[in-house]
Amino acid sequence: MTRLATPRAHLRRGLAVPALALAATLVASPCALDAQTSFTPGGPDDPRIGLGAGWMDAEAASWNMEHLSFTPRPEGFYNPETPGDGRFSNTDLAFQDGLAYVGNYHGFNVYDITDPRNPILVASVECAGGQGDVSVYGNLVFMSAQETRGRLDCGDQGVEEAVSAERFRGVRIFDMSDFSNPVQVAAVQTCRGSHTHTLVEDLNDPETLYVYNSGTSVARSGEEMEGCANVRDPDDPTTSYWSIDVIRVPLAAPERAELIDSPRVFADLEEGTIAGLWTGGDHGEGTQTTRDTNQCHDITAYPEIGLAAGACSGNGILFDISNPAVPRRIHEVVDPNFAYWHSATFNNDGTTVIFTDEWGGGGQPRCLATDLPEWGANTLFTIEGGRMRHAGYYKLPAPQTDTENCVAHNGSLVPVPGRDIKVQAWYQGGVSVFDFTDPSNSYEIAFFDRGPLSTEQLFTGGYWSTYWHNGFIYGSEISRGFDVFELTPSEHLSANEIAAANLIHFDEFNPQHQPRVIWPPEFVVARAYFDQLERHQGLPASRLGEIAREMDRIDAMANGAGKRAALGELATSLWADARRISTGEVTGDDVRVRRLAGGLLDVATAM
Repeated sequence: MTRLATPRAHLRRGLAVPALALAATLVASPCALDAQTSFTPGGPDDPRIGLGAGWMDAEAASWNMEHLSFTPRPEGFYNPETPGDGRFSNTDLAFQDGLAYVGNYHGFNVYDITDPRNPILVASVECAGGQGDVSVYGNLVFMSAQETRGRLDCGDQGVEEAVSAERFRGVRIFDMSDFSNPVQVAAVQTCRGSHTHTLVEDLNDPETLYVYNSGTSVARSGEEMEGCANVRDPDDPTTSYWSIDVIRVPLAAPERAELIDSPRVFADLEEGTIAGLWTGGDHGEGTQTTRDTNQCHDITAYPEIGLAAGACSGNGILFDISNPAVPRRIHEVVDPNFAYWHSATFNNDGTTVIFTDEWGGGGQPRCLATDLPEWGANTLFTIEGGRMRHAGYYKLPAPQTDTENCVAHNGSLVPVPGRDIKVQAWYQGGVSVFDFTDPSNSYEIAFFDRGPLSTEQLFTGGYWSTYWHNGFIYGSEISRGFDVFELTPSEHLSANEIAAANLIHFDEFNPQHQPRVIWPPEFVVARAYFDQLERHQGLPASRLGEIAREMDRIDAMANGAGKRAALGELATSLWADARRISTGEVTGDDVRVRRLAGGLLDVATAM
């Protein structure tokens, strides 16, 4: 196997505080609304409306979440003259233990987030090439590069020649075992570069890691990379369009990473055509114009359930990835309101999937009061038997201005037991946390937003991605920096629900990869279930009072046979309540009653 590349990346350590960082002290403290403050999200009294503009001194508003810290981009990763220099845009995030990796079009930065109120920059790797989405696995960092200026040696001088052996477009792999000496151990070239990538474990082969690569740029010529063909003709079998890439990484020798296949996952197998899905155009009068399906933008893998969701320009696709080397399309959907299928998120059960629409490409103001609520939004589908069925939409409810790029973008689950909750980035629309437990009726429960970068000019900015990780929400702000938040109790989310979510700890977390969440048998999980039962009035108030008092009594007991027996007795009485509800003897919410009973029995069993 030929080693693809071994250049050293340019490392910056011990950076002086840049002039821009000094301006960070001017960032306006957010107007944090009291949990009891009454307003209508998206209504004329929404505090996000009318926020003052500014690059580092914009006004901000938050609701049901606390802004803990803001860290500006470090020296070498911004242009102090303008927020609109796309060569230095922050991109996606990845996490490992107490570290956050923040991608950037110029490379990536690593922060120690042991204290989320005070992130500390520990390494900056300069490696130009555009996109800069990152993932982390053990000592390895993976980074996407798609622009024609990208170089194998990570230099920022670009590549002028139309065909050059110095150009790099694909997935870089860095060995970060020594932060003082990061080494690019592999550079896997692809025909269309790498816009995003997805790490996929082989549950049957822990020594091998797969990378699904999504290239969205123009294909290069066969002169520059053998096997490539910049031919947009689905009847030409050599075309580099209408495919994704599969890269295999031997973890014991990552320098031997290689592109092993570019499967035609959009093919119509019966007709024998490689362009078998949406061919582009509108869906009829009053519908959106949707891009043709010749690429995936994001592929979100959920290895524990053997599925991946592909947001593939003109279609949402469900893949069987039980054999990760050979992803297999099993179902696809279209949406007449979608312009460009961008990213995807499963719920923890794998029974719902959210797809996002990046109408306008992320650089346009698509959250205006005059925009349709189904355009530039999330579309939600239920999944049953490998088939997707449309359920509803969710869009950021607060209208934005015409100088704020805004559309649905990247986010993750917030692991509250018994509920489906997602935190999501909306570029300059800010951060929105919403409940989609009922996918036909999603609603917002928390937010953070800053005013526009400018009232006179549209600069691309705002949040590229926001993810929940080990109790906190982290945001990559394209033109400002790195933010950390914490959810606060409210009528929509109780302290017990937040505490139950915070029981979940991931050693690693990557974009486009979902780990299964399993809550430990802790009493606070049962209390979270009780709060949900009470919020939805799943039993009469008098009965809820009895349960609450009994739970308090049991919780105060010492562990042992008596406590275990009391938990069993309460669970048994709750099962009886659920049976009466299910038979129609009384009204109530038997599903949530059973969930609470199960949570109590889990505690008893584990004792």
